[in-house]
Amino acid sequence: MCAQPSGDTGIYVDLAALIALEHRGRKVSFLSRQPVHSLLAGRFASRMRGRGLNFEEIRDYRPGDDVRSIDWKVTARLQKPHVRVFNEERDRPGILVVDQRLSMFFGSRRALKSVAAAEAAAIGTWRILGAGDRVGAIIFNDSDLAVVRPQRSRRTALHLLEVLATQNRQLGVGRGIVPNPDMLNRALDQARRLALHDAVVVIIGDFDGADHDTRNAVSALAAHNDVVAVLVHDPVRSQLPSTGRMTVTDGELQILLDVGRAGARQGILDLAENRLRDVFQWTHDFGVPVLPLSTAEDPAQQIAHLMGHRLPGGRGGRPGPAGGAGHG
Repeated sequence: MCAQPSGDTGIYVDLAALIALEHRGRKVSFLSRQPVHSLLAGRFASRMRGRGLNFEEIRDYRPGDDVRSIDWKVTARLQKPHVRVFNEERDRPGILVVDQRLSMFFGSRRALKSVAAAEAAAIGTWRILGAGDRVGAIIFNDSDLAVVRPQRSRRTALHLLEVLATQNRQLGVGRGIVPNPDMLNRALDQARRLALHDAVVVIIGDFDGADHDTRNAVSALAAHNDVVAVLVHDPVRSQLPSTGRMTVTDGELQILLDVGRAGARQGILDLAENRLRDVFQWTHDFGVPVLPLSTAEDPAQQIAHLMGHRLPGGRGGRPGPAGGAGHG
């Protein structure tokens, strides 16, 4: 579906706007220390792999490890390669998986989902780089998948944002875009090849087309990495007007939908609930928090609030619903 908020703002992003989010990105974190009531308290918080832990870890060798880190004494004793990991030396890659498909070209307040996702990705880019880690991305639409390999450099961050802005501005109704739900799984498969272990993987999108293969890919990523799912949704899906009509489109054909009819309203709500129920189950099944990000509110404020922070000089924005039905 496709819709546009009133006015010209919020429909597309440009590179300058994404760069301007740098000062905000450095003040929030997807992986901060969490208060007891936080979404990440408990099982997930206890297994976060981060900087600043004052201990040394010896673990089995994994593809991609530096052979210079092998502990030969432990390896000889256990008859299996093991490596010695020092947290203060760890250089963590942060990989953003950003959805810019036609399903994201929808919005009723402030911004389209595609714009909100791009803003959240820019915030994540600057946060990862500001923490001294490598930042990379997999940015995908309905036909193309762009890979920016993780590097600890401002040049890489700027290139990432440029690719993101370019894909964002390619979206639109009547441009011959054919929806391709399978691109989500292709992007996650690419993420698995980039994130071998100990990476931070932030998946940002509406998870349109999520299926059994999606679940398996996210589970495999979470086995050796820290994964966060940012579910971008628009309030119109859970707060449909009691009367009136909506114009919806798949990119080519348009129809006028009477949302005042009970059957039509319930059909939309049921579709959204069924599509996302399995996504919210990821938190329970393998410790991947699913953070709802509303298009109606400022992304930086929402992320700060969801992760147990307040941004300096402002009040934490209200998050979207913590889970369940009706998110578009």
